[in-house]
Amino acid sequence: MKLTADYHTHTLYSHGKNTVMENAERAKELGLSAVAITDHGFSHAMFGVKRKETPSLLKDCREAEQATGIRVLAGMECNIRGVSGLTDFTEEDYRVFDIFLAGVHVMARYETYSDRKIGWRGWWLTQLHLKPSASLIKYTTQAYINTIEKNPVDILTHLNFQCFSDVTEVAKCCRDYGTYIEISSKKQHLTDDELDKVVQTGVRFVINSDAHRIDRIGETTLAEEQIKRVGVPLDRIDNIGGRLPVFRFAEFKKHLS
Repeated sequence: MKLTADYHTHTLYSHGKNTVMENAERAKELGLSAVAITDHGFSHAMFGVKRKETPSLLKDCREAEQATGIRVLAGMECNIRGVSGLTDFTEEDYRVFDIFLAGVHVMARYETYSDRKIGWRGWWLTQLHLKPSASLIKYTTQAYINTIEKNPVDILTHLNFQCFSDVTEVAKCCRDYGTYIEISSKKQHLTDDELDKVVQTGVRFVINSDAHRIDRIGETTLAEEQIKRVGVPLDRIDNIGGRLPVFRFAEFKKHLS
């Protein structure tokens, strides 16, 4: 299975190991038509891009695109910061970035104290191999849904990784709003049973490497293994076989005043 584009890669702007140019050069070597630079969002307490670095990040992406001849999308893996659906992007950020990813991260600066349970309680339950409460699942599910409904998110990253939601309801929301669900080749974030439930909703997918170093860009092995086990229809994965996704963020930006 060969990716047409890899929409989730990290660089030195967060905790990746390589530069924007090196990521782009590697993507070109692999024959990809596009690569997205999606470092951690501003509110990530440990690895987030600093706002003052935004001009430099954008400049690096434009220069890498010109040098390599492939599309280099300037993006961010924004944090879901609370049940309200708050993320890291403001409307001003919408104007300058090209692609909008969002996911739950333990080390995010959450909107309220109560919102911390989305990441922190999920993380602890995962470490202790304990089951979440119904109220935690409901709260996290609503955080995902409000994020998708209120923001033009292109890709939901590593759904349910170290957190707990009703994946069927989240996937239905993604389907209805045109947000892709990522199948990660870095880590299995959904169980096979959960992925099967997601497939049944009719939502569409992208495979991403979540690469933190250039030798993992374009990697698909882990994702392929689960896709085969579960029987995910390949025609529902929109960044393989020469296909490219239609992203909602780009369409949303056309209507900004």
